[in-house]
Amino acid sequence: MKHLIIITIFGLVWTFSFAQASQSQTQLETQHLLNFIKNTQCQYERNGTLHNGVEALQHIKKKYEYYLDDIHSSEDFIKYSATKSQMSGKKYRIHCPGQAIQNSSVWLTGELKKYRSEKEKAVR
Repeated sequence: MKHLIIITIFGLVWTFSFAQASQSQTQLETQHLLNFIKNTQCQYERNGTLHNGVEALQHIKKKYEYYLDDIHSSEDFIKYSATKSQMSGKKYRIHCPGQAIQNSSVWLTGELKKYRSEKEKAVR
């Protein structure tokens, strides 16, 4: 019986530690994506109107705070905060100099993959 209690406690501690590490990683990645949006030279198209990075960031941060309880990963952040208008249903699009227009979900997911890859290389 004592072994079962010890195993259960260890499992709970491990689960809690893993959840905290995962949450911390999500926070770091989300902050990176917010900075990426803020500092971009690209234009963020929302409902047919173009916005610079700072303007886009203001809107996305409001949505991020609104959906915070639903966001459990960086992919959730992209999905809920930075993909489409909840009012019109129109997808946000990114206009970068010298590049084809792309959906913001593709643009941000690409940056997230790049960020994770760079972090992984730094750990090695």
